Amino acid sequence: MTLIVGVDDAGRGPVIGPLVIAGVLIYDYQTSSLKALGVKDSKALTPSQRERLSKEIMQLALKYTWIELGPSEVDKIVLEGTKLKKLNWLEAKTMAEVIDRLKPEVAYVDASDVNETRFAQQISELLSTKVNIISEHHADATYPVVSAASIIAKVHRDEVIAELRHSYGDFGSGYPSDPKTRAFLSDWIREKGYLPDFVRKSWKTINQLKEEKKQQSL
Repeated sequence: MTLIVGVDDAGRGPVIGPLVIAGVLIYDYQTSSLKALGVKDSKALTPSQRERLSKEIMQLALKYTWIELGPSEVDKIVLEGTKLKKLNWLEAKTMAEVIDRLKPEVAYVDASDVNETRFAQQISELLSTKVNIISEHHADATYPVVSAASIIAKVHRDEVIAELRHSYGDFGSGYPSDPKTRAFLSDWIREKGYLPDFVRKSWKTINQLKEEKKQQSL
């Protein structure tokens, strides 16, 4: 029996809300049980399916955890990080923290870097103990244990987003390309003159909206 962990993120691209990185620890033979549950890449599931599976994964897993990186943490690394320490490095660092918490023998991670090997190396260098890192693109569609992590991460992020919507109204998907999201942010800037703390201020979208406001006020 081998202790394995799957690690994946949710919310890398949106301008609103946190980046969540989750990990799920199981024995390798439990992979078949994850498949039997219907675990797959979270993007291929409906919200209700993800919520159901999230509970079942938590019951099946030996351990699970997640780390929530708020917009200010993302902004800090994007704006102040060095060439070698940008968003991919932050993800590698956080994945290493997740792996250290769960203490597997092998870790399967969904590679954030275009270079899968480099991403694995970054994680390895940040770990406190030696773990075999399997870093691949689309690992959430290949390895059920990574799919499980993607579901845990997505469900937690969705809960955070639901709370924000309840407090601040419908801002759409939270992605920069969503007209509803852009309209929400534009209205907020126009009405209040600042941005709330649940928004990533380092995203290009924000500079564009601020520039639009300047042009409108001329």
